[in-house]
Amino acid sequence: MLPPRPPAAPRRALRALTAALVLTAALLTPAHAATAAPGPEGSRADRGGWNDYSCEPSAAHPRPVVLVHGTFGNSVDNWLGLAPYLVRRGYCVFSLDYGQLPGVPFLHGLGPVAESAEQLDAFVDRVLDATGTPEVDLVGHSQGGLMPRHYLRFLGGAAEVNALVGIAPDNHGTTLLGLTRLLPYFPGAADLLNERTPALADQVAGSPFLRKLNEGGDTVPGVRYTVIATRYDEVVTPYRSQFLDGPGVRNVLLQDLCPLDLSEHLAIGLFDRIAFHEVANALDPAHATPTTCASVLD
Repeated sequence: MLPPRPPAAPRRALRALTAALVLTAALLTPAHAATAAPGPEGSRADRGGWNDYSCEPSAAHPRPVVLVHGTFGNSVDNWLGLAPYLVRRGYCVFSLDYGQLPGVPFLHGLGPVAESAEQLDAFVDRVLDATGTPEVDLVGHSQGGLMPRHYLRFLGGAAEVNALVGIAPDNHGTTLLGLTRLLPYFPGAADLLNERTPALADQVAGSPFLRKLNEGGDTVPGVRYTVIATRYDEVVTPYRSQFLDGPGVRNVLLQDLCPLDLSEHLAIGLFDRIAFHEVANALDPAHATPTTCASVLD
């Protein structure tokens, strides 16, 4: 007997998600990496000024910024917009690759999220050693805003991190427009997800990873948290599930700052200047300036 066919509306959502994933792969192709990848020494010029291990944090910006890409992302393509934006403002900026799977080049963030957090831990130690600073600030897109919370809570990261800025993070998981509720209609789909792309399984709302992470509260003491979300996010749904509760948290909805901002899940991290302005405010709240629709000119 065949399994029941999913209703028409979820089928349309499934087609939309498939198109979104194809677009993701197109945006994160090796072609970008070939032009932006670092040379043998990883010079500032190679990456538009970031991943320079000779960079010395200034008095104005005393902490290096570590950028954490999202699922299907990598350390270059995810940050072709934000990394140069921050470098021009005087930050020492670094980015890492994590969650690699064998035989899958360029598209990372696919391995178990807890193991990816261990890679982040090691990378932060490397940045701290190189810059001689006691703390970093973290900025992550999508899974890159969620995964560091495991590092903060379970791997001692709270002692090494001043602030975590999440851009469209799936802090409480995602329903993927309700598609995760359709897994029972496709026998073996859940097992395949766990085996082939563990990070995706970890990010499904209600997963064992998320239940453990969020037990006892969303935050840990000593870290400032900022979440920047868009109403039009089609990947992390519902979008308000991105927001955190707890002391030291600021939740920001782009459309409250600029109603004309139509950015969705990819755009908010790749090139949205209003989101970038809010990142800068979160990194330096003492010198924050109002974020409006005019921030696209910043």
